[in-house]
Amino acid sequence: MVESVLPISYFDDQKVREVIGLRYNEPAWLIESRIKALSNYRTLPDERSPLFNKYTTANLLDANRLMIMLDGTHELDDELKRRRDEIRKGIVITQAGRSVEVKGLSRSLEEEGLVIKDIITALKDDECVEIIRMVSSRIDTGEDKFLALEHALFNSGIFIYVPNGMVLDEPITIIRSLPSYGTLVDRNIVYAGVSSRVRIVQELYSSYSGDDSKKDVGGDSGDDYNNTSNGIHQAYFESNECYIADNADVEFITTQGMSSNIAYFTNRKAFIARDARFNSYLGLFGGALSRCKVDNMLDGFGASAEHFNIIFGDGTQAFDLTADMVHLRANTRGRVLSKAIVKDTSRSLFKGMINIGKDAKGSESYLAGHAIILNKGARADSIPALEIETNEVKATHSASVAQIDEEQIFYMMSRGMSRDEAKRAIVFGFIEPLLKRLSMDARIYTTYLVDCKWRGRQLMLRSDDVMREIWEVEEESRRIESDIFEKHYKYR
Repeated sequence: MVESVLPISYFDDQKVREVIGLRYNEPAWLIESRIKALSNYRTLPDERSPLFNKYTTANLLDANRLMIMLDGTHELDDELKRRRDEIRKGIVITQAGRSVEVKGLSRSLEEEGLVIKDIITALKDDECVEIIRMVSSRIDTGEDKFLALEHALFNSGIFIYVPNGMVLDEPITIIRSLPSYGTLVDRNIVYAGVSSRVRIVQELYSSYSGDDSKKDVGGDSGDDYNNTSNGIHQAYFESNECYIADNADVEFITTQGMSSNIAYFTNRKAFIARDARFNSYLGLFGGALSRCKVDNMLDGFGASAEHFNIIFGDGTQAFDLTADMVHLRANTRGRVLSKAIVKDTSRSLFKGMINIGKDAKGSESYLAGHAIILNKGARADSIPALEIETNEVKATHSASVAQIDEEQIFYMMSRGMSRDEAKRAIVFGFIEPLLKRLSMDARIYTTYLVDCKWRGRQLMLRSDDVMREIWEVEEESRRIESDIFEKHYKYR
């Protein structure tokens, strides 16, 4: 009898084959892929580039002391049930532990070909398996240690298939709830067919009960594996893989509001085909340690991608973000913009790369990483880079790290603001240029969560008075802009 919660160090090639592959009746190619990925995980360093070794925070986590949850579900707490029930538009997917529940998927959409399944169920469907195999063939688990871990040990996640020509006007919302103990490994796959359009909003939450994280599980002592030197009790590993076919339009929004004893490790890969568009946003607010690697592969003529992220760290939080924009074909467009706010003794590291290949003439790319430090104990680093292998391209990168301007604070206090109000106004002014580029949903959610973080409220989206006020301000702003640009003037 295999325990439902096991340490990562328990797994070798045979254990992966027996405990995971055979348990879920997986195809032989996937089992072999898992074994290869596990070998890569064992041999790869936390950070492959020697340039970043002295900066990275990924080594703060001893992953081998974490316990992987193989089975089991948990109930949503009352707050998350309320959050689920107040979302009345579109499709809502709830992930609690390993279980997946889908609400709002109509029979007509299913008949038109929309598929939403948990990843283990999808692996039992021949048509889904072919898509999963195609996406898997594009990924090299030898390029990153934690990508290899995610492909070796995943046993939950979501598979979304949007057929050719389908346009979803309302979003697909994913509410991911982590249990109070045990580490989960998810693999999420999104395939958007030719000329389709979809918007996905992912909300990541966890138990906020600190005592619950010390439960004994799997016959092992909770104190034995929970008491790491940096106070991290569990982790959530996630691989998000998106394939965007010709002329498709995909937006993927993620907000992370996990509790302060959890590490969040994610690898995000998007393959963008001819004339397709992919916009992604990552808002990092919670967790003890967040390590994110984002790769956008522009491998079709005229493809475009934008990635934006906001980091807000306090206490002892650490954030390690890599964002790469890889131009593989001609006339592609890319943009990466990162904004970080750090206070107390928190740390932020942004590493960005524009790579324009030899077949990518006529491409344009922009990369920027900016950070603001609210007090002397905090630290931020921003490291942009370019690799250009052809000519007739445009590529720009920029970076800045600065402390908050005391003269600005003094000026605003002289106009009647408190010091805290002045700092808050400066922070919102700092992120405003990025907010303007986000879709309406992402802009409102980010404004709400930054306000929650500033005021020390729980990092959870909810339809309260604050949210309603933000919506009203946003709608009024849109109305004013519409009035300005729709008026006609006669000149004599």
